[in-house]
Amino acid sequence: MSDALLDVRDLVVRYGGVTAVDHLSFTLAPGETLALNGPSGCGKSSTAQAVLQLRRPDAGEVFFEGRELTTLTERELRPLRPRMQPVFQDPYGSLSPRHRIRDAVAEPLRIQGRRPTTDQVAELLDRVGLDPSYGDRLPHELSGGQCQRAGIARALASEPRLLILDEPVSSLDPSVRAGVLNLLADLQDDLGLGYLFICHDRAVVRHVADRAIEMREGRVISG
Repeated sequence: MSDALLDVRDLVVRYGGVTAVDHLSFTLAPGETLALNGPSGCGKSSTAQAVLQLRRPDAGEVFFEGRELTTLTERELRPLRPRMQPVFQDPYGSLSPRHRIRDAVAEPLRIQGRRPTTDQVAELLDRVGLDPSYGDRLPHELSGGQCQRAGIARALASEPRLLILDEPVSSLDPSVRAGVLNLLADLQDDLGLGYLFICHDRAVVRHVADRAIEMREGRVISG
């Protein structure tokens, strides 16, 4: 796909003598949700880390917006990182317990050398369905669903084109999962985001994904 947002070719990730991802290939178009589905230990999260270049793959290529990432130095990757953002499984673990929500949401902008305003942070919180007053709270003062929404707002601060969603609703109560999934769908419609959605729950995958790849022991078994 010449117009792919993300193009992964023959990705290999090894840990010692164990192959976690075995020649995995896929593409993701702008505005599309591609799910990686499979049991724990099948290589889903290792794939996400390699796509984000948080762990360099042992072989293969990762093209993001036409640029091959695996050959870039960390300095060369730095301007691309804001455009591909992760959202993690544990909403509390992804936010510093000592930082108020407004500071957590603003942090990516500060890292980029920008000066976030109160209005910018309030707009980001409002976009994910949180009253701006929640910016004054610490993570432990929010529910799991509210904290995950704050994590999504933090990811959106960088104006990304790609979100890597690593089990984003698996730790939430069933009663709040639908709300977060609907939020992600609305954001995708509004912003044209591409989602690499990592999930072990087939019911969730059927609900959110345009396409799905099922993995076992690092390999594609369907999709």
